[in-house]
Amino acid sequence: MTTQSELLPDLRADAHVTLRSFVTEFRSLWREFITTAFCPYHPERHYMRGPGPACARKRAAAAKQEKARR
Repeated sequence: MTTQSELLPDLRADAHVTLRSFVTEFRSLWREFITTAFCPYHPERHYMRGPGPACARKRAAAAKQEKARR
């Protein structure tokens, strides 16, 4: 006579594999989130679209000196 445990699949082994894959996936997503959210380098903060205020001051000072020479 077969017992009930022989007829049912071993659900604990499947649950263990499923839990392990879930934990692995969660850790991967969490790592990616932390890296993206708290990354110290943001290139858009350092990108300038033309001369900045220091360059404008230099040009203004050079223009004043040029006018003074004339």
